[in-house]
Amino acid sequence: MVASRSLTLCSRATAWWPEASAARAVARPFLYNGAMKIASWNVNSLKVRLPHLQQWLGEAQPDIVALQETKLTDDKFPADEIAAMGYRVVFSGQKTYNGVAILARAELTDVVTDIEGLDDPQRRILAATVGDIRVVNLYVVNGKALGDEKYTYKLHWLAKVRDFLEQQVAKYPKLVVLGDFNICRDDRDVYDPVAWGEDIFCSPPERAALQALFDVGLHDSFRLFNEEAGLFSWWDYRQAAFRRNMGLRIDLILISDALKSSVTSSIIDKAPRKWEQPSDHAPVALELML
Repeated sequence: MVASRSLTLCSRATAWWPEASAARAVARPFLYNGAMKIASWNVNSLKVRLPHLQQWLGEAQPDIVALQETKLTDDKFPADEIAAMGYRVVFSGQKTYNGVAILARAELTDVVTDIEGLDDPQRRILAATVGDIRVVNLYVVNGKALGDEKYTYKLHWLAKVRDFLEQQVAKYPKLVVLGDFNICRDDRDVYDPVAWGEDIFCSPPERAALQALFDVGLHDSFRLFNEEAGLFSWWDYRQAAFRRNMGLRIDLILISDALKSSVTSSIIDKAPRKWEQPSDHAPVALELML
């Protein structure tokens, strides 16, 4: 077991990081004031996908990673395994559903798991600061179907998150908001816009709620470099959807005005979606030159 220590934060988040320098030797050093890679991945069960995460961390070497759908209570989180890869981590989880985490090579501070006016027992929000970069990890409510009470709550949830992000960008100019947004911003992000129509993930109220997040001063990093349609981050397990590229782009990394000029690339890494027993989501990542 790697030498480590844990600290409970905000009553619903736990921080864990390696104390032994040997734990950090397996990964490249954190390059603050240089090149930085920030990524997001809905792993759809960290218990199942931990070997995939370990492989991908070793290959991609990100500096900061936001995870969604960890689906683990905090006492079951694989903190030692992640510490062995050279990462500090904060996490906020629950049994079977939801769950978010942020991994970083440097110290994570100012951790937030709940936002004002949103008394939500579901673990969907986690924010932390790494250096002078503020990271907000979101696992947006799915919504289930138009007219469902979960759809109504999704819009309410997004309105509260919008207010929170407005405060965050004012306090932390270098802001990154990333995660699984469960909304396609426009028809380029849908494999068949005609068939999908204005159904869940594509309805005008959802798209307006997503645009409201952008309007606080955020930019879709992927669209800074890729304007074409048909580039997706999620594919259903059914109907050979991945092979047929029947997907959606719902995993986003948004950046504030202060970081926009620093972004040098933004990608969807489809390789892990080809692995055995994959998540239905692919990692997304950007690189900054600070």
